[in-house]
Amino acid sequence: MLNVPTLWTAFVINFFTMGLIWAYVVRSYPKLEAARFWTASALVAGLGAGIATLRVIVDSLLPLLASGTVLIFAACLAAMGIRRFYDRPVSWRQSFLIAGATCATLIFFIVVHDSMPIRILVYTVGLSLPLALTLKLLLARQEGRSAAGARLAGIITAFMIAIFAIRAGANLLGLDFDFARSSSPQSFVVLMLMFLSMALNFGFLLMTMDRLRNEVADLALIDDLTGVGNRRLLVQRLTEECARSERGGEPFALLVIDLDGFKTINDTYGHAAGDACLQHFTLMAQTRLRPGDLLARTGGDEFCIVLPFSTLREGVMIARRVLEVCRQDAENCTGADVPIAVSIGVAQWTRETGAFPDRLIAAADHALYAAKKEGKNRYAAYDPAPPLVPEPGPMLPARKSA
Repeated sequence: MLNVPTLWTAFVINFFTMGLIWAYVVRSYPKLEAARFWTASALVAGLGAGIATLRVIVDSLLPLLASGTVLIFAACLAAMGIRRFYDRPVSWRQSFLIAGATCATLIFFIVVHDSMPIRILVYTVGLSLPLALTLKLLLARQEGRSAAGARLAGIITAFMIAIFAIRAGANLLGLDFDFARSSSPQSFVVLMLMFLSMALNFGFLLMTMDRLRNEVADLALIDDLTGVGNRRLLVQRLTEECARSERGGEPFALLVIDLDGFKTINDTYGHAAGDACLQHFTLMAQTRLRPGDLLARTGGDEFCIVLPFSTLREGVMIARRVLEVCRQDAENCTGADVPIAVSIGVAQWTRETGAFPDRLIAAADHALYAAKKEGKNRYAAYDPAPPLVPEPGPMLPARKSA
């Protein structure tokens, strides 16, 4: 049978090894703040386990008291890492309060009223509380995504809390589960906790891998220059909207936008000025969109805007807003400023569009060509009968972009 001191020594090796692994993660990914807390948690837990081994040479409960307090603080650090991973605020005061209050209560039940079952219960509450407060974060879906690493960490955390609760309950019923003595049940519990602590850290590592993988996937959907969605994201969103509309019959609208005279801007002012115009237009257009609308750059000087749950008329309203902000900005241009003018085609999903985004894009493109033909710096809406409805009323003259 493995005795408890030997298992505590294995605990020390395990925690310090995980601390070194997390230290490497911190060095490789310095922006991952949660890894700093998990590194500290593993190293502090290793220190706590090392203090516990002194019980072999010191005939006193002091090593176990100090070890328990340090291990509770390590659990608080692990919980803080989970909160930082999900961009939640952390409280050092709360961590010190949990560790300090647990230590003070343990001292009371050692010095004033000696009761091993109550001490084990107090230790169980102190160690379980910070971890229990993070279970909701670990098991809930974040931003519509379900992460395998977070689920694993949540399940392991629940198992660890359950083991501590069973141990505390057993001691209250008169069974001997004191970590100060070696016995088969104690060895089994310590071995299980060592295995679960390793598995919990692997869960944290999987969470980190899930986060990095999601960030890479998100980058593949973002336009490098403007920071808005790219063509891949547009097609993905249009496919989803077409499927939703086909199921429920709810329409949505699409705007196809082209910067007028963009080639002239590049030829006259250079590509750096052209890039600046694209970025400036992106910022202006975003100020006129609603929450849930998607602006994407499909290539060159072409953009698209997806308007969920919107009719053709609502799409026309957004097109007018985008035109107005561009025209106002052009009127305020002075000196070397380059005015921006755009043409916009507007189309709405119909039953004829079905689940084929290309049909909707073609309809909006058809309207865009009509706006260009009418003199640019305006919009046109696609309607099969009549085919095109140009912008009503007198048009402002199209500004030269160069």
